[in-house]
Amino acid sequence: MPSPLVETAQKRGSEEMTGMSFLDHLEELRRRIIYSALFIVGGFGACWWYHEQIFGLMQKPIMQALANHHLEQKLVYLNPTDPFNMYLKVSLLAGVFVASPFVLYQVWAFISPGLYRHERRYVLPFMFSTVGLFLAGGYFGFKMVYPAALDFLITFSGQFTPMITIGEYTDLFLTIIAGLGIVFELPILVFFLSLMGILTAGWMWRNFRYSILVIFIIAAIITPTTDIMNMCIFAAPMIVLYLFSIGIAWFVHPAQRRKREEAAVK
Repeated sequence: MPSPLVETAQKRGSEEMTGMSFLDHLEELRRRIIYSALFIVGGFGACWWYHEQIFGLMQKPIMQALANHHLEQKLVYLNPTDPFNMYLKVSLLAGVFVASPFVLYQVWAFISPGLYRHERRYVLPFMFSTVGLFLAGGYFGFKMVYPAALDFLITFSGQFTPMITIGEYTDLFLTIIAGLGIVFELPILVFFLSLMGILTAGWMWRNFRYSILVIFIIAAIITPTTDIMNMCIFAAPMIVLYLFSIGIAWFVHPAQRRKREEAAVK
């Protein structure tokens, strides 16, 4: 159990944060953004030393797709600066993934003062779930979505000879991987909205049909191809995450409401 001195310090810290002015909140936000940027820069610097190895891993899907269609396994560039710019983008994305635990902790540190003390114990589940879901989204895109999209695109243009540039390939890769990493954070968003009483499981279930429509619209926008199969590959995990989020909202909202009432009485 924490000592009375620790409890007093926590209480004082909570009172100071709740009494912060709007400018103080902006200053706190600026400080957290600076810390996050420094962590990303550090991750970028660490990944820059391995940029060739990282890109070698990134280009495996396209090399496999080209090999499956008996095409030359080679990417090209049209501008002398393209390889350098491409390595910068690759290192930056890898740096974001490496720094994601530290960046997400800054997010938690900014929002936690607005929570009750018993709600702040969610810091470890928050860290593990946000990082895990972000990495799971990127991995799902790398192993499932991206190879399927490339295979479809190359098959669809079989009467032409592909000349794929490293810049265009990298942009498409980054869009899919980062996009799916962000999409997989849906349960975390629902968790906090339910924690604050903004969202309920009943409302999500009643609007399930409209949510499915929105999910397919989003999948149609972010998918790199125009076929229904790849759109469904994008939409399927989003639907599963939405159903999982309904369970989270059902579990969080009633329990937290009772705890808030008990805390208000005390």
